[in-house]
Amino acid sequence: MSAPAKLPRWAELGLLPLINLGVALVVAGVIIKILGESPLAAFKLMATGALGTQEGIGYTLYYATNFIFTGLAVAVAYHAGLFNIGAEGQAYIGGLGTGLVCLYLGAWPFWVVLPLAVLAGAIFGAMWAFIPAWLQARRGSHIVITTIMFNFIAAALMTYLLVNVLIKPGQQSPETREFSANAVMPAAHELLAKMGITVVATPLNLAFGLALVAAVGVWIFIWRTRWGFALRVAGANSAAAVYAGISPPRIIVGAMLISGALAGGLGLNELMGSQHRILMDFPSGAGFVGIAVALMGRNHPVGIVVAAVLFGALYQGGSQLSFDMPKINRDMVVVIQGLVILLCGAMENVFRAPLTALFARVRSGKGIE
Repeated sequence: MSAPAKLPRWAELGLLPLINLGVALVVAGVIIKILGESPLAAFKLMATGALGTQEGIGYTLYYATNFIFTGLAVAVAYHAGLFNIGAEGQAYIGGLGTGLVCLYLGAWPFWVVLPLAVLAGAIFGAMWAFIPAWLQARRGSHIVITTIMFNFIAAALMTYLLVNVLIKPGQQSPETREFSANAVMPAAHELLAKMGITVVATPLNLAFGLALVAAVGVWIFIWRTRWGFALRVAGANSAAAVYAGISPPRIIVGAMLISGALAGGLGLNELMGSQHRILMDFPSGAGFVGIAVALMGRNHPVGIVVAAVLFGALYQGGSQLSFDMPKINRDMVVVIQGLVILLCGAMENVFRAPLTALFARVRSGKGIE
């Protein structure tokens, strides 16, 4: 019996996502045409707005930073056979940990505040992921259900804290006071200015570099350590993992702790790098976008970084599009983003079978009829 046909690795990681993305853009183009605008002009405007200027690039990478953290969070859990839908809540609570360090230890030197803020965000995010992980490992509760519920609990908890506990005295808006200067992440344009390079000021900051470091760390952990190997074995076949002496419950808890810690890194970019205070709903859906980023990036750090930049470009280019084309409002931009998420995430395997069949025919020498 011959082995089932498989896609070449380059097609699996590159061609299939490009086909999905292309179909999503074609569908979006049809909708734009129905609205009375030129699809080519709209996509050109999006590309120019996202990557055609220094400001556009800065904002694109700023958005991408959030998606790298949450995409990595989803990917680590996925390799353990878990579908972590709770990156949004984990990012929310992780950001709380980062924000508390910045609020109450901001008088300390920056080189002390930064590692403490990173550590606090990781610990708070990990602890928020621990309870769903423990419930699945020890009580059999499904991780998808518990992590979804914990997103709502995180939002309710943050609302209570910002309205009743952490709110700046004398103001109506549910947000904290501003962080001190020592608790603010250096902006990219400031760092480049010290090297004699002048660029436009944007929210892009040092957190982007930390996100890339996290991506490298995840790659080393998953593919170059015995713990990462055990995690992948447990995710692929729990029975084989038990036979090899690997404890699936420990893997579940460990993977979710790492996943939550990575999601907690979002606060470094949003709070320390941009807002400089804790405010309501600062993740802004990045935890859910991280699911599509991880799926489109095939749960590999390199693919996740590329997919995160793509979604960052969609966010920034979409803002430019809604500003310059009045018929395409912000809701329409969300529709375009949703189509990309749908076809590159939830429906990523729609074209896998025909593409696999095509490659099988080419290999057999039959060609394309």
